[in-house]
Amino acid sequence: MSDIPGGPMANRPVHFIWLLDCSYSMQGEKIARLNYAIREAVPEMRSVAHDNPAAQLLLRTITFSTTAQWHHPTPVPVDDFTWQDVEVDGMTNLGEALHLVSRELQSPPMPQRALKPVLALVSDGVPTDDWRAGLKAIDATPWGRKAVRVAIAIGADADRSVLQEFLGNPELQPLDANSPKQLAAAIRWASTAAVKAASQQMAVSADAAVKQPYAPPVLDDDDDDDVW
Repeated sequence: MSDIPGGPMANRPVHFIWLLDCSYSMQGEKIARLNYAIREAVPEMRSVAHDNPAAQLLLRTITFSTTAQWHHPTPVPVDDFTWQDVEVDGMTNLGEALHLVSRELQSPPMPQRALKPVLALVSDGVPTDDWRAGLKAIDATPWGRKAVRVAIAIGADADRSVLQEFLGNPELQPLDANSPKQLAAAIRWASTAAVKAASQQMAVSADAAVKQPYAPPVLDDDDDDDVW
């Protein structure tokens, strides 16, 4: 059975893209914990990929602050992926980051036969540019409309309304990470459950939209004093 005309599903790529807020509000413990959490999640992503051999998991990262840029510009197979720590710098230009992603969700450079990409947005603040224009650019692409989207709000003052719009599904909610332990749990979930949702579903025709087949968990509040 073929989900996109032209070939079987076997060994199709799953593109996983982190979009990471690296504005000054993330400095200190927040950015340190974010680096640690993603680094520790990579082995779990490898395990998920090995359990789903029909999917080739490819990772890359965009950071956004005063400018947006590719931190890992080339899709890297998860078995070869090594995390490189991100650093803070400046404002919160989320819109620019979304525009960068939208260019990668065209076909080409995205293959016509692939599994749904995963877009994982992590932020603690309020965008300082026209982020809605960037979101519209993603929604205007076939793969952007099909993408499995995950949003993690770092800290109680994060703008959850922005993250909710990014998700594009009223049945989904951003994950709240109000402490280091919650952030680690959210990163682990985004790194595994979202990949499973993408890799276990067949891709669909380029003009079709799909309902995201997963439900993010509600993370319990920590009892620790170590909060942001």
